[in-house]
Amino acid sequence: MVLTCSQVTTNNLPTPTVPTMPPNANISRRSNGLASKATVSTQDLDNDPALQSVRTLKSLKGTEIAIDGVIYDIADFVHPGGEVVKFFGGNDVTVQYRMIHPYHTGKHLEKMKMVGKVVDYEAEYKFDTEFERDIKREVFKIVRRGREFGTPGYFFRAFCYIGFFFFMQYNFATSTTFFNYNNWYESGVVLAIAFGIAQAFIGLNVQHDANHGAASKRPWVNDLLGFGTDLIGSNKWNWMAQHWNHHAYTNHRDKDPDSFSSEPMFAFNDYPPGHPKKKWFHKYQGAYFIFLLGFYWLSTVFNPQVIDLRQRGSQYIGFQMENDYIVKRRKVAIALRIMYMFLNIYSPLANNGFTMATAGIIFLMGVSESITLSLLFSLSHNFENSDRDPSAEFRKTGEPICWFKSQVETSSTYGGAISGYLTGGLNFQVEHHLFPRMSSAWYPYIAPTVREVCKKHGVNYAYYPWIWQNLISTFSYMHKAGTGANWELKPLSGRA
Repeated sequence: MVLTCSQVTTNNLPTPTVPTMPPNANISRRSNGLASKATVSTQDLDNDPALQSVRTLKSLKGTEIAIDGVIYDIADFVHPGGEVVKFFGGNDVTVQYRMIHPYHTGKHLEKMKMVGKVVDYEAEYKFDTEFERDIKREVFKIVRRGREFGTPGYFFRAFCYIGFFFFMQYNFATSTTFFNYNNWYESGVVLAIAFGIAQAFIGLNVQHDANHGAASKRPWVNDLLGFGTDLIGSNKWNWMAQHWNHHAYTNHRDKDPDSFSSEPMFAFNDYPPGHPKKKWFHKYQGAYFIFLLGFYWLSTVFNPQVIDLRQRGSQYIGFQMENDYIVKRRKVAIALRIMYMFLNIYSPLANNGFTMATAGIIFLMGVSESITLSLLFSLSHNFENSDRDPSAEFRKTGEPICWFKSQVETSSTYGGAISGYLTGGLNFQVEHHLFPRMSSAWYPYIAPTVREVCKKHGVNYAYYPWIWQNLISTFSYMHKAGTGANWELKPLSGRA
């Protein structure tokens, strides 16, 4: 059973000693600098000659980004977080910027060259709400500015997972004993399952923090660890394109690439009966979706999107991926994929025979990785009573919705610190979506505070003490989303 804010207890989570330090002295000043609409006022736009260029979002160049309707040229901008900022060239990044810069002030944007404004920008989310200010104020009492990155404990766990990965990588790529069962630990079945899990641990515990810029304050550390994505058969830049947009528009049925990535085979979105994306076989998806998740590795490793680095889900929502930063990295992406396929497909076949049995062992490795990764990701936003349409109110009234509130009500948290050490903090999905550039090492510390602030503001916080409870809720949700049960009219109870 899921616990809402009014029901939640923190007995299942460790309660580490929380520093009693005062809030950051600059927080009030920073909060006052946030704006719910545009950072630059209309008067400033009209008076600044550099901003007289009025264009549309589609006209943005590969070295330009738009934030709050203002266009910035980042060709010569030296970003403290590294060159990765140029990955977003050609796009409106208002939400992505806000979510990754919790200490935003107008002075941050003044460091970039303003070159114009866009006429078709529409703010779907609002920031600097009372809820946002309160939750930042309380969390920043625990994690002070500059300390939000990986802790010594995080790096110890990361290097343990990296060591385990390379040990299994060597054994899987060089083994000639796939079908020798004299020593069970040398058999292909054991090696495949163990290596699949080792790859999943890299995806959960190493590359995830790194590609969020949360592992270290040093950009080169994040960049290096971020290539863990390629070591496990995926691609760093395609992952970032999909995942950062997922974070910006969580559960948004038109803008979250994760929400429709499995269609038409099964649907995470809870479409109403008669919707063109709802298929007749979705009524059975509660029984079969977990089996299809096992093909995640296969669909990723052989995905041709690695060639052009145009992640199709993000491309579908209008995210541009033709800037020089991305184009220059295509050869690197292809080379890393060839290396992966050589080590994990060709080498096992060459060492153990080009047979269907050997291919089956390789596929088992992929299934092991797929289930470990994708099932845990599926729990995060697909559960009973999750907000599957956070933008509904905006479409009805035209009023922007609180981005921080939507992140809480579209996500769930389960377990405690131990689960976090195994999943890279992905069990603290609420905390992760509120503070995506904070290392997962901090989530057990801030979770009780986040729950208290949510309760204070009447924001629905979904917490499951145990993972199996979240899992049951996910299966139930997937069944109801497939059958349309959530759209059925329920009779009123009571006496006449």
